Amino acid sequence: MASAFYFDTYALVEITLGAEKYLKFREGVGILTNKLNLMELAYFMLRIRHEDKINDILKEYLRYNVEPSFNAIIEAVKMKFLHRKYKLSYIDCLGYMIARENKVKFLTGDEKFRNMENVEFVK
Repeated sequence: MASAFYFDTYALVEITLGAEKYLKFREGVGILTNKLNLMELAYFMLRIRHEDKINDILKEYLRYNVEPSFNAIIEAVKMKFLHRKYKLSYIDCLGYMIARENKVKFLTGDEKFRNMENVEFVK
């Protein structure tokens, strides 16, 4: 297993919910994510009526925030355009590019990324 991963929102949700397949990524690996993924995680917590846990969860993951470089932003826009038939979100494209730039795998269970390079797909 790699020593670090970029946790997309799918991964953050699964880990927060305690999904067994994601537990091995909870400890012993480096974590990278972005505030935009944390925003989506907070929205998910509202949807499942756990507003009371949002502050604690976001504080826990905020220390792993990686600000996107200008290049990552440009490459994310290109990725979204090139793969427009898959209707990838800007946030997913940005996370993927941050992962690539930081030489870590993009951890997700999102089917749209299943066969992409540099992805650790866990479903």
